[in-house]
Amino acid sequence: MSEASEPNDVVTMDKIVSLCRRRGFVFPSSEIYGGLGSAYDYGHYGVLAKNNVKARWMEAMTQERDDIVALDSTIILHPKVWEASGHLQSFSDPLIDCRYCKKRFRADDLEHCECGKKPSKHPGETSDCDLTEPRQFNLMFETTIGPVQESGSKVYLRPETAQGIFINFKNVSQLARRKPPFGIAQIGKSFRNEITPGNFLFRTREFEQMELEFFVPPDESAQWYEYWLEQRKSWYLRYGLRSSHLRLRPHSEDELSHYSSGTADVEYLFPIGWSELEGIANRGDYDLSRHTEFSGVKLEYVGQDGERYVPHVIEPSAGADRSLLAFLVDAYDEEEVAGRQRTLLRLHPQIAPVKAAILPLIGKNEEMVLKARSLYEELRLRFVVEYDDSGAIGRRYRRQDEIGTPWGVTIDDHTLEDDTVTIRDRDSLEQIRVAISQVGAHLAEQLAAPWKTPKGE
Repeated sequence: MSEASEPNDVVTMDKIVSLCRRRGFVFPSSEIYGGLGSAYDYGHYGVLAKNNVKARWMEAMTQERDDIVALDSTIILHPKVWEASGHLQSFSDPLIDCRYCKKRFRADDLEHCECGKKPSKHPGETSDCDLTEPRQFNLMFETTIGPVQESGSKVYLRPETAQGIFINFKNVSQLARRKPPFGIAQIGKSFRNEITPGNFLFRTREFEQMELEFFVPPDESAQWYEYWLEQRKSWYLRYGLRSSHLRLRPHSEDELSHYSSGTADVEYLFPIGWSELEGIANRGDYDLSRHTEFSGVKLEYVGQDGERYVPHVIEPSAGADRSLLAFLVDAYDEEEVAGRQRTLLRLHPQIAPVKAAILPLIGKNEEMVLKARSLYEELRLRFVVEYDDSGAIGRRYRRQDEIGTPWGVTIDDHTLEDDTVTIRDRDSLEQIRVAISQVGAHLAEQLAAPWKTPKGE
């Protein structure tokens, strides 16, 4: 399969970065001080869209099912957690420095790196390159707990949310009265001191994970692994990603972690090529067994009839930031309408940051503004909507198209005569008249309706 976006795709990573900056989705962090590498702040629309991605994930996990419960564990855990999990010993990348250009590279990824002095070359391809021997570089951020650093306890910012779930297995299974198969779902920040972060939101040092640990009887792990592979791929399709740009890639034997009997990635065809959106792994009983060994507390299922076993774990682990980036990339489109270029985000309505824009046709017409403001105040109690009376109506439509707003509701001369409004569809540009009193019901009906991207499969 192609290692880059299809020829008919107009999207590039540069266009996505530009739109995100232009429309207030994402900004470089600490920009007034020159920025901080691969760190980004979310603006208003970015916060709304990312919250929608997380809400849809949590709905799929806990609201639409009765075998998964939620958890929110702390970012800083007891340091023994990372000893038990193996992160202190093995959570590292091979690191190489170039003494000439002073840049740092991953030793196992030199073919994708650029020489600091000659970007057309890879590190080690020029006579000037002076590379050090590879050394292991732990990816965890280290800090201390205590009033004075010298006397404080060394701790780490969590590199994944999963361990907070494992160490709470006993609490949750008892208090929630659950027996395998059941899951614990968590959304939260993780931190990795990546050597080579980049490609906008795709790889950053601070990111949000959406992780599920699904605990199953040992003899059912293989079937549950296959089940979650299909469930997770289907979730992305449900919210608009094209099937032609989504695939499941099983890991080869040499890629598998020592404790995994099966791992596959849900991959998306980004402008940078096929890249991981989510990993699904059959982790066996490794995690619960290790924490039992290091803590002395038995993390196992004990049935009322005396049945006793350490559950196996199926782990779907997704990135909220990376998922949002995929939705933005897949939704990006350009077209010519009435001789003018239009840029838009064809986002699933339940992912779109704003559901409808309320627009008086003439921003200085007091009657139109009064009706538009009244409708806006009514709708905002039920939906995320936006009022806009600044500039020509065409320009306001274009602004909303670029942030992915599915519907524009225009109050015009006819509204003053018969209390109907025009509702414009973002994708088809079709316009219909609806009674102003029915706009809320119409939006609710449209948001609940099945949706497919007009960009095809």
